Amino acid sequence: MNKELLDKVTYKKEAYRGWKQGQAAWEEYREIVRAARDQVRKAKVLIELNLARDVKDNKKSFYRYISDKRKTGENVGLLQKETGDLITWDMEKVEVLNDFFALVFSGKCSSLTAEVAEGKGMD
Repeated sequence: MNKELLDKVTYKKEAYRGWKQGQAAWEEYREIVRAARDQVRKAKVLIELNLARDVKDNKKSFYRYISDKRKTGENVGLLQKETGDLITWDMEKVEVLNDFFALVFSGKCSSLTAEVAEGKGMD
């Protein structure tokens, strides 16, 4: 990221703070956001074009970029069975989630979803 782009993103963050505090108008903030977004997208396109152009000479940077794009999120955390036991094994997690989603999509868990909604404060 070059200095100009970094300044544009920093200015966008400052404009957001100003808008939240009532010091800037919504339209002004939206224009700053659009300008920053456009510049970030153009920089990304340039980086990708340079990688594609130089792939024959520098395969390592190309494949590093591709592998960064392929990374997935974190694993599912601990789950709790209906009995209250914590589940740590992946296959048990799959079974618990599958049972829950099967109930949700079959419409047989209206009381269960109500309990979840009440527990999360989603009344």
